[in-house]
Amino acid sequence: MQARRAARELAFILFTQFDKTINNYSKENLDEVIVKSVRILLSNVVDDLKTSMGALMDMKNKIDDYEAEHETNLNRPMGAANIPVPLKITSADMTQRIDEMIDVAEKALLGLEIAEFSILDSEEKVKDYAIKIVQNYKENSKEIDSEIEKYAKGWDFDRLVQMDKDILRIALSELLYIKENPVKVVIDEAVELAKKYSTEDSSSFINGILAKVIVDNGLK
Repeated sequence: MQARRAARELAFILFTQFDKTINNYSKENLDEVIVKSVRILLSNVVDDLKTSMGALMDMKNKIDDYEAEHETNLNRPMGAANIPVPLKITSADMTQRIDEMIDVAEKALLGLEIAEFSILDSEEKVKDYAIKIVQNYKENSKEIDSEIEKYAKGWDFDRLVQMDKDILRIALSELLYIKENPVKVVIDEAVELAKKYSTEDSSSFINGILAKVIVDNGLK
């Protein structure tokens, strides 16, 4: 997992912990919030794994029930092991279930990797870059929020989904002020954060706003 990707996700979780007085946070405050954020990540990982285990157990129970109630096994002696029988399930159904499990597992692994990156001394660059994003937003919050409001035409800024605003704040901090990463990477990862954490329409909304920012600011 790339350190910058981990840093962006950590920055997003940091943003969710702030109140409206973000400018009052010191470097020490940010370190404290990072510890809290890592704990939240680990809690989310546990929840994701429980969800995954529940879905797997449900699938196993359905298979066991189907097999036990199949005509091949209905007349078997008590205590005799069931004979395996073909399952009536389409490849599409099976693929969907597998994809759901993979998605949950990937989210859990990502959370663990971010948590690991954040607490290891050898990976200070993850925490440092996450804090760099936050500090750049702190120093330019009015300009960044103004940009979001400017391009979110037809939307009341105060009524925008908070997660969408935070993702845009991270992306604009990188695009307009940090300028250390390829534009495409910043946009792609902002879209991925939206898909993971926000609403169904958020990824296209965020992609559209960032596209306008790039064109009007001559970013490449």
